Amino acid sequence: MSEPASPSIPSFDPNAPHHARPKLRQIKGFPAQVKGQPALGVADARQISRKVVFTSPAAQQILPLMDGTRSVDEIVVQVGQGLERRSVELLVAQLDDAALLHGPRFDEVWADFTRTFDSSESLPPSNSADYAEALVKKAHEGEVSEEQLAEESPRALRGHFDELIDRALKDVQDPSLNELPAGLIAPSIDYGRGGLIYASVYGRLRVVDRPDRVIVLGPNHYGRSSGVCGCDKGFQSPLGECRIDKELADRLRSSLGEGLFEHRYDHEREHSIELQVPWIQHVFGADEDGNFPKIFAALVHDAAANNGESYDGKGVAIQPFVDAVREALADLGGKTLVVTSFDLSHVGPMFGDQVQLLGDSPQANKARNDVVQHDREMLDLLAQGKPEEMVAAMAWQQNPTRWSSTGPIVAGMGMTAPSKVRVLNYQGAIDQNGHVMVSMISGVIEHAD
Repeated sequence: MSEPASPSIPSFDPNAPHHARPKLRQIKGFPAQVKGQPALGVADARQISRKVVFTSPAAQQILPLMDGTRSVDEIVVQVGQGLERRSVELLVAQLDDAALLHGPRFDEVWADFTRTFDSSESLPPSNSADYAEALVKKAHEGEVSEEQLAEESPRALRGHFDELIDRALKDVQDPSLNELPAGLIAPSIDYGRGGLIYASVYGRLRVVDRPDRVIVLGPNHYGRSSGVCGCDKGFQSPLGECRIDKELADRLRSSLGEGLFEHRYDHEREHSIELQVPWIQHVFGADEDGNFPKIFAALVHDAAANNGESYDGKGVAIQPFVDAVREALADLGGKTLVVTSFDLSHVGPMFGDQVQLLGDSPQANKARNDVVQHDREMLDLLAQGKPEEMVAAMAWQQNPTRWSSTGPIVAGMGMTAPSKVRVLNYQGAIDQNGHVMVSMISGVIEHAD
């Protein structure tokens, strides 16, 4: 039935309640191959556990039944089709070993997860560090020591950013902005697919005034928060550390309460904020004291899902968050840059769409054109300074192309209101197998006339 998630095969314990009646945590599945055979990969949708279980594609019939209400025997009987109890036992043991079941193992992983998060004043780099190290390894075309990686990663990343900026702005008519904008829009996708889009907006900031603070807003891809989720830490990257804007954070805590930071752990695995940090550091640099701009970061839920209210009515809604930020900024003064990070459409077979994305067939062309048309209609409303109408349209259509979240842009435009969006670049990225297409933009948020 399945391949082990660790070198030693974990054991099933019939006396353990969480094995006897397994309750699966939130997972995500993906197609894979094991020893040349089709397999189903099962991973933690919250990315709290890093382990992955590889099992037979037939497990798709078993996993939905692991809701804590059925015994192993009941699962075997309900699935039928010759399913053996031992196969389910092995799958249960592997899922538990990977902390994908509710139970003592997950409790241990969660305790370690939160302890690590709370032990430092800033979040360490993850995706950006991996990318920088990959640049170093590619340059050396061989083995690289840990010392070399630490020493050369910052220089490699800066050089790569400069190359991307040169390419992105080579033939544009306005390669730099005249002044610091009210805000900007950048992707939340990896640098490999979105590097030129990041560069097309951040590269234009190299000669503008340095902000006193940067507010970074991103979608909550993996977390548990039902509303706006603030971060009570700064952020590190291969280029250094951006400390938290403590004054702003304290004011927001005072006005909105501890609920804003209740699910702060959501930021541990979230990439949408972290990927902005090296760019901010690169284009603005450090001041005379060696400090990069201060940051306050928040993950913003989808405004189209419940008209800006939290999903369950218990979290921080978007409008109170926006109002609190505007009030705090009015008191604090200084120059603020609002960065909104999100991606647009997510379509393709990976998301259950029965569409062909690659090639020049009528079907593939239509699929791509439909995405572009929908994106353009929504972006036109932002260009007119009508984010509320965009949210209404997206909600009515039930987000048909799966924008990652309308929350960051709605909150960003609310903080800078009245404002409108000027799109600088639009791009769609399709994987080589045609399984996924993700569209993205770069842009600036400008004060409306």
